[in-house]
Amino acid sequence: MSVLTEMESLKEQLKVARKEIKNLRKQITTLNYTQKKEIESVRQVLSDFKCQNCRNLAENAQNNAIQEDLETTTSQDIKFSPIGTIKTPFPEKRGVPRQASISTQIEGVIDLTFDTFNNPEHSLEGLEDFSHIWVIYYFHKNPCHAKAKVAPPRLEGNRIGVFSSRSPHRPCPLGLSLVEVTKIEGSRIFFRGIDMVDGSPVFDIKPYVPQYDTPSKEISHPEYFDLEFINAREAPDGQETTCDSLASTSQAVSNKPMVRVPNWVSNANTLSVSFSDKAIEQMTELNVKSESVRQLIASDPRSAYLRTKHKSQIFSFQFSEATITAKFDDAHNSVTVVQVRKTQSTL
Repeated sequence: MSVLTEMESLKEQLKVARKEIKNLRKQITTLNYTQKKEIESVRQVLSDFKCQNCRNLAENAQNNAIQEDLETTTSQDIKFSPIGTIKTPFPEKRGVPRQASISTQIEGVIDLTFDTFNNPEHSLEGLEDFSHIWVIYYFHKNPCHAKAKVAPPRLEGNRIGVFSSRSPHRPCPLGLSLVEVTKIEGSRIFFRGIDMVDGSPVFDIKPYVPQYDTPSKEISHPEYFDLEFINAREAPDGQETTCDSLASTSQAVSNKPMVRVPNWVSNANTLSVSFSDKAIEQMTELNVKSESVRQLIASDPRSAYLRTKHKSQIFSFQFSEATITAKFDDAHNSVTVVQVRKTQSTL
């Protein structure tokens, strides 16, 4: 055999040997993996193994831990995620109407998010049949500190318990407003009656139902909230019959409860509002409705602190893209809007 032939034979044998070594390595890798899985399985069995008594003790401990977690969550860690945000013309707290009923001509929008529902517009089906809704939202611009006593503006600096007022400075800073629905488009609710700051997170929306939400027959709302409206409105849960609804309504009317409020609440002070020639000209240029401004100013947006402590007569606040400046005359119970200028950008 020639040297060349012998070299070719050795190369062929080397090639076969390399192939066999490669196969052996694959088998070793597979055996390694199988062994690790079996060892892990044995460890898991040993870890889970308990006698019946040990199992009972472990189960009791787990149940106790769950109960403690529930109690802790109930008392301390209750968390809610907003379902949407409110868009209003008020970027800051200053000048925001104290109640939604004060600003019936000013419009806002509730824009639902897609975080709670994949199709948030589905959650609003049927709401167009209601004229008014309750909105529960968060006072996100308020410092988070509780006040046991507050000074409502109508009490001229005197203080009462926070739960006897509608102050936004509350232990749980939640707002509740009754607003009028103007239209619903997709996942957005357009409404009138603003007492919220722009960007306020919304936690819940509930329809206003007179026979449940009004404590007496006299409903101090628009004319369509009459007895015929109450009788025609279906109960929210859809379980009551027409007869049941009529019966409950008639009973509520016959057993009309007495509704009481303090004098400082019922004796609301409405100011006489006038506009300077300059303000009228500026409102026309900026397309600002005078009736909207009148509603905001007539109820005196100044805080009790500004009015009683500082005797402040000049008051300015931002409304949409305009800054409104008014001069108050406390001696004559009047106020004059002296200027309505376009808000300067701070950027």
